[in-house]
Amino acid sequence: MRQEGNLWRASAAVDVAAKPLAQDLRVDLAIVGGGYTGNSAALEAARRGASVALLEGETFGHGGSGRNVGLVNAGLWLPPEDVIKAMGEAPGRKLMDLLAAAPALVWSLIEREGIDCEATPHGTLHLAHSASGAAALKERYRQGRNVHWPIELLDAAETARRTGSKAFHGALFDPRAGTIQPLAYVRGLAGAAIKAGAALFEHSRVESVARDPDAWRLTVNGHTVRAKALLLATNAYFDGIEMDFRPEIVPVSYFQMATAPMPAKLRESILPGGEGCWDTALVMSSFRVDRAGRMILGGIGNLEGPGRPVHAAWARRKLLRTYPELGGLPFEYGWRGRIAMTGDHIPKIIGFAPDAYACFGYSGRGIGPGTTFGIQSAIALLENDEAALPVAPASAHKEGFASLRETYYETGAVLVHSVSPPPFL
Repeated sequence: MRQEGNLWRASAAVDVAAKPLAQDLRVDLAIVGGGYTGNSAALEAARRGASVALLEGETFGHGGSGRNVGLVNAGLWLPPEDVIKAMGEAPGRKLMDLLAAAPALVWSLIEREGIDCEATPHGTLHLAHSASGAAALKERYRQGRNVHWPIELLDAAETARRTGSKAFHGALFDPRAGTIQPLAYVRGLAGAAIKAGAALFEHSRVESVARDPDAWRLTVNGHTVRAKALLLATNAYFDGIEMDFRPEIVPVSYFQMATAPMPAKLRESILPGGEGCWDTALVMSSFRVDRAGRMILGGIGNLEGPGRPVHAAWARRKLLRTYPELGGLPFEYGWRGRIAMTGDHIPKIIGFAPDAYACFGYSGRGIGPGTTFGIQSAIALLENDEAALPVAPASAHKEGFASLRETYYETGAVLVHSVSPPPFL
């Protein structure tokens, strides 16, 4: 396996670069973070005629936006009744309606801006790894149909036909969803924002943020950015900016390994419809195929930590058990990213000060929610209308024992991945 790592960086057809901030600025909206949330907010604000400065400490998509699976999902991890129980009827339905439409929003932005990101709007398959997983999918299907989602419950035979594998007990098919090359998409959003008039800066780490009487003041590369409004869009990659607020999350590592391109004959029978997949196992895993025909297999775990040998061995076993015909295909890439989890698995918007929001906690579903939350947050800040937000802004959010819980997730993933055969059958 190549030690270089991230397939998305090697295969992205879109390459947008921006210079570091080198002067003082005064703008309507300052955005910290160059992922889905930040770039979609910058694009929306610029299209509305606002002056925008987006500040990315590394490069666009350096964080989770350039490291994830590339599944464009509809909705949340939670089934509808759990969302309503946690949020209440009206707020829960508002959020679910917006996120149900999130894939359509992503597809429309890709088309409107001409982003070459391997967009494949052919749906996703939530796969039952066991009989109990099939029962859980049946319940998710019932709840989804009750809120009029166009999902389909598939039996084992149809699941085998669509995946090309007999490893699963059934699936839930969501035709609204699909897959993309995630780094190409976020770079495409950045390029569109620049074209619309936003000022975007890479290698521009925000050192400090403070509130003056009339504006926000950000110190970056020895320069000052003053802004009427501020959006903190760092999600799981907040890196210790000196300020009075810090987003609280539980960071969870998720890794991926990508094979060499499959032979053409095998490609015809493995995921012939191009769906993206993930399963019902407690320690979740995923797989999909990219435009070149690589099988991309992912799971919870830190591929850059001590558990790397265990996770890598598990990936080889899983590939062999799911697709025996691919068992000898070498892995060429391996990388990991961080997911921002919240205790209730519901994304957060924190209004931590006047004219300032922080968006985070997509719990592994950053593409659709990140795009939606970025756009709606820009609207809310520019129009001073918090009703535009997908969720009501809270003044604070606490996640107790976050470091211990991060260790718990990694330890659990190592223990599960050390089992042979792996627990997806």
